[in-house]
Amino acid sequence: MIKNLSYNSKKNKTLLLELVGRPLSLIERLKLGGIGSNKLVITDASNEIVELLRLDNNINYCNIEIRKNGIIIRFRSLLETYGLIIPYYKLVIYKGESKIYSFYKDQHFIKFLVNKKNSTLFVKKSLD
Repeated sequence: MIKNLSYNSKKNKTLLLELVGRPLSLIERLKLGGIGSNKLVITDASNEIVELLRLDNNINYCNIEIRKNGIIIRFRSLLETYGLIIPYYKLVIYKGESKIYSFYKDQHFIKFLVNKKNSTLFVKKSLD
């Protein structure tokens, strides 16, 4: 599900709690060594995401946040922040050629380039 996460509304909070759980506590974050990724360059995406990204002419970046029961892949289009909300039971990850990873949820997907060692470690952490 792609959702506009720019505004801090009660409806968005309850939806995120239902789908991917609560944010991790400070102690859990320290044990994992962080719950957010660096900026990742988007190389390809599903049609709905591409239509959002096409609205501006900037380089398309995303980042990943780990939650209790899933992940949120956030990206920006114009001045809005959107999120692809993926529960763990619907998450499918593929590693392609030359450090390109693909995260799938039903008909939605995002492919991004992982070019730093820290980003590669984060993707492996999200697999665990």
